[in-house]
Amino acid sequence: MILASTPRRKPDLKTGLAYAALTVGIVITLFPFVWMLLTSLKSFQELFNLTFLPSQPTLDNYRQVLTETKFLIWFANSLLIAAITTVSVLFFDSLVGYTLAKFEFPGKNLIFLLILSTLMIPTEMLVIPWFVGVSDLELTKSVPGAYFAIMFPGLISAFGVFLMRQFFESLPTDLLEAARIDGMSEFGIFTTIAMPLVKPALASLAIFTFLGNWNAFLWPLIVIQQPQFRTLPVGTALFNGEAGTQWGLIMAASSLAVIPVLLVFSIFQKQIIDGIVLTGLKG
Repeated sequence: MILASTPRRKPDLKTGLAYAALTVGIVITLFPFVWMLLTSLKSFQELFNLTFLPSQPTLDNYRQVLTETKFLIWFANSLLIAAITTVSVLFFDSLVGYTLAKFEFPGKNLIFLLILSTLMIPTEMLVIPWFVGVSDLELTKSVPGAYFAIMFPGLISAFGVFLMRQFFESLPTDLLEAARIDGMSEFGIFTTIAMPLVKPALASLAIFTFLGNWNAFLWPLIVIQQPQFRTLPVGTALFNGEAGTQWGLIMAASSLAVIPVLLVFSIFQKQIIDGIVLTGLKG
């Protein structure tokens, strides 16, 4: 039996222009990262030459960053803060979202509206009251307090509450009622039935929260003065003065700082894209 082959569709002008635009966008997006990486491989004498590729690549800038600065401490601080904040957001936002979606009580819609209204408040307006509260409590004078001072604005997320509520509302109520009839506790229903059914939302929220806290700059810059408590973005930004404006060291530190972000996007790119799509659908 001979199957008729489907004629291959010839690319039209519109498709060609779309690919050309995508190619230009990719080049524009990747160029700063490539320039940063190549500059980090240049010696001090070669930094100010207008050459794209280093004539004699060297890893000396990376050696100095890792051995002569507090880079590893800043890296560990960012990793610890981002991880703890992510776990906190997943737990509390899921609880609040589940409560608002599956329980009826007076003022539920008003509470949800108030939570959403906080999304319209710029972070810059909240920095001063946050800082006053941290100063009054003298949190930065102890190690646990310093870490808590950095983390507390992000321990619960209004966006996360909204996202989880939308997903929990889509769960069939009959399934939860059947579990109640079987004698399962409310917390057991939440942990063993509801949570596994919203794994896509949890994965998306975890990724967005981790990356947001990893890249956080303004609040850690304001609240922390001790070098040992600095996060990676703050330490890298202030590294300009500490390194004596040695651009090779700055580019090396920036290249190392972006590695975890690239790894997260490379490994979890499907979840990130699905999260963006699902957020739009559920909204």
